Amino acid sequence: MKYAVLIYSEEAGDTIEELPTVERQAIMGEYMALSELPTTVGGAQLQPGATATTVRVDNGSTLTTDGPYAETKELLGGFYLIDVDDLDAALDFASRVPAARMGGLVEVRPLVER
Repeated sequence: MKYAVLIYSEEAGDTIEELPTVERQAIMGEYMALSELPTTVGGAQLQPGATATTVRVDNGSTLTTDGPYAETKELLGGFYLIDVDDLDAALDFASRVPAARMGGLVEVRPLVER
């Protein structure tokens, strides 16, 4: 079953950027190791929320707004797409995402497969 593993963290004063170089490199290595697992189908780190544009269509008119959809403390910073046997395996994967232990959160959501 495929799952999206959505990674949320605070952008202001991004925690990882404040770490010493050696620690930052180790954490980035953890992210890369997860991306190289055979169960990882895809994923990406996203640009900061300030680079987002939100689009809505109202009565046929397209409206755009600079920035992310919601004003929240945590912003979507990246994701993995994984293909694992079940939810337990997906949760295990998510628990290894560094953001989960560094003040962020990781959401696991199954994909609709047709």
